[in-house]
Amino acid sequence: QVQLVESGGGLVQAGGSLRLSCAASGSIFRVNGMGWYRQAPGKRRELVAAITSGGSTNYADSVKGRFTISRDNAKNTVYLQMNSLKPEDTAVYYCNADAILASDVVLRRTYNYWGQGTQVTVSS
Repeated sequence: QVQLVESGGGLVQAGGSLRLSCAASGSIFRVNGMGWYRQAPGKRRELVAAITSGGSTNYADSVKGRFTISRDNAKNTVYLQMNSLKPEDTAVYYCNADAILASDVVLRRTYNYWGQGTQVTVSS
């Protein structure tokens, strides 16, 4: 199967920056879309940013101009550079990816995977 391992979360003061990383590993033929979601206490999980294998990006309005998503296709890794962080960015951030398994290269069915989450806390 596929494992998504996130890193880079932590505690930062408002106005600071953090960079999240998420590496996909396992028996992978190809990783298609990748993205970051977040979930704050008492709130629903929401999309933060997404990126296609071709590099097209999509951002939540609340993070436009502050966050940048990028990826390294050779490493099956997606990054989220977060600048000008605000207390309202505090949440558990989850990596998400659509992948085709090496065992399914003929049919090329896509499966969706989630990381375990990494905590981002922004103090005021």
